[in-house]
Amino acid sequence: MGRIPEGHARDAEDAIQAARAAFDGWSSTPPAVRAEYLRKVAEGLKARAEELAQLIAGEVGMPIKLARAIQVGGPVYNWGQTAKLLESFDFEEEVGNSLVVREPVGVVGAITPWNYPLNQITLKVAPALAAGCTVILKPSEVAPLNAFVLAEVIEAAGLPPGVFNLVTGYGPVVGEVLASHPEVDMVSFTGSTRAGKRVSELAAQTVKRVALELGGKSASVILDDADFPAAVKGTLSACLLNSGQTCSAHTRMLVPRSRYEEAKALAAKVVEGYTVGDPLQETTRLGPLISATQKERVVSYINRGLNEGAELVAGGPEAPAGLDKGYFVKPTVLGNVDPRATVAQEEIFGPVLSIICYDTEEDAVRIANDSIYGLAGGVWSGDEARALRVARRIRTGQIDINGGQFNMLAPFGGFKQSGIGREAGKYGIEEFLEYKALQLKKPAA
Repeated sequence: MGRIPEGHARDAEDAIQAARAAFDGWSSTPPAVRAEYLRKVAEGLKARAEELAQLIAGEVGMPIKLARAIQVGGPVYNWGQTAKLLESFDFEEEVGNSLVVREPVGVVGAITPWNYPLNQITLKVAPALAAGCTVILKPSEVAPLNAFVLAEVIEAAGLPPGVFNLVTGYGPVVGEVLASHPEVDMVSFTGSTRAGKRVSELAAQTVKRVALELGGKSASVILDDADFPAAVKGTLSACLLNSGQTCSAHTRMLVPRSRYEEAKALAAKVVEGYTVGDPLQETTRLGPLISATQKERVVSYINRGLNEGAELVAGGPEAPAGLDKGYFVKPTVLGNVDPRATVAQEEIFGPVLSIICYDTEEDAVRIANDSIYGLAGGVWSGDEARALRVARRIRTGQIDINGGQFNMLAPFGGFKQSGIGREAGKYGIEEFLEYKALQLKKPAA
C-alpha cells in the first residue's frame, strides 16, 4: 500500500545535525508562539482526519470506526491540548533565594511503535516541541505512512527547518544512531521491553536522558461484590481493543474461584459479539493482526496455554471461519490459567484473555503484582472505597476503577519493566525539561 525510503546511519546523523543547528532558535521561541505552531498542526491533522483514518486502518488493521476515534481523534486532541497546556505552563518559580527555571533537555530522538502509530508519535513529538526541544522521529517501519502525513502537516504549519525531522528505516540502523549519538540529549522510546533494554544500553554510554514505555501484562481484578456482567464485558473490551495489540491491554482477568463458572459463561457470551473481518467495513469489531509473524506468535501462545493445562473457553488457534486469507486470529479466552503459566506471565500482544482464579482479596493482589510488568490494570467492586483500597496496592502505572474511562490528561507510563517516565498531559511536557537553579543574592536584612 506504500513505499518509504530506507534510511541509513548517515541520514540519521544529518537529521541530528539539523536538529542541533535549530535548537537555539527554537528553544528561545516564546511558549505562546510554540503553542500557536502546535495548534496549526492540530488543525492540519483534523483537516486530513478521514484520509488518516483510512490510512491507519490499512496499515494497522484497526476497524475503521475505532481508527477514526482513537487512531486519529486522539492525536488531533493531544496536539491541541498540548498547545493549550503550554500557554499556562510554569517554566519558573522562586524557591527561597533561588529562581528555579525549567529549560528544554535539547535534541530528542523519538522512536515509536506500530500499534497506535500517530498517537504514540504525538505523545512524544508534541510535548517535546512544546518544551522547546528539537526532534528526530523514527517511526515504526511496519506502519510509517501516517508519519509522512504528519510531516507534511508540520511543514505546512511553517515550523522552522530542523525543528522536526523524519527519518524512516530499521531500528538496528537508524534507531541505534539516535540512541547512541552524543549530540542527542534524550531518547524517548515506545516498544518491546527487549528493544527498550537495548536503547537503555546504548544511551548509557553518553549518559543521556531516557524515557521508555514498554510492555505490559495488566490484571483486571474482579472482586466478589462486583457487577459481574459489566466487569467481564469491560475487561474483554480492554483486552481486545486493536485485536489485543495494546501494551496496556487487560489480558489477565482475576475472578473469585467460587465464581469461575459464572465468569467463564459471561466471557464466552461477550466474545460471540465480536465480529472479526475487514477493518474497512463499518460493522467489523476486530481486525487482523499486524503481520504474519505476529499471527504465528499469538497462535503459538494459544497452543502453549492449552498445552500447559488451560481450558479453552472461547476462540482457539484455528483461523476464524471464512477468513483463511489474512492475519486473523479468533478472540480467545483461556480459563483456569495457572498464575505462573507462560500465557499469564508473557506479553502475547494479541486477542487472548487468561482467566485466573483467586481465593481471597490478599491472594488477588499478590497475583496481580506477580509480574515483571506494571503498566495498567483494573479493579471492579460494588464498593468504590474497597476498589480504591485494592488499586492502591497494585504496582502499576494506571488502574481503571469499575471501568473508568481513559483520561488523556493523566500520566501514562509504567512501573517495573513497563518503563521509565510518563507521557500525556502536563506530565508529558515535564519529561522533556531540565531544572536549573539560579541562586540570587538577596540584600542583607
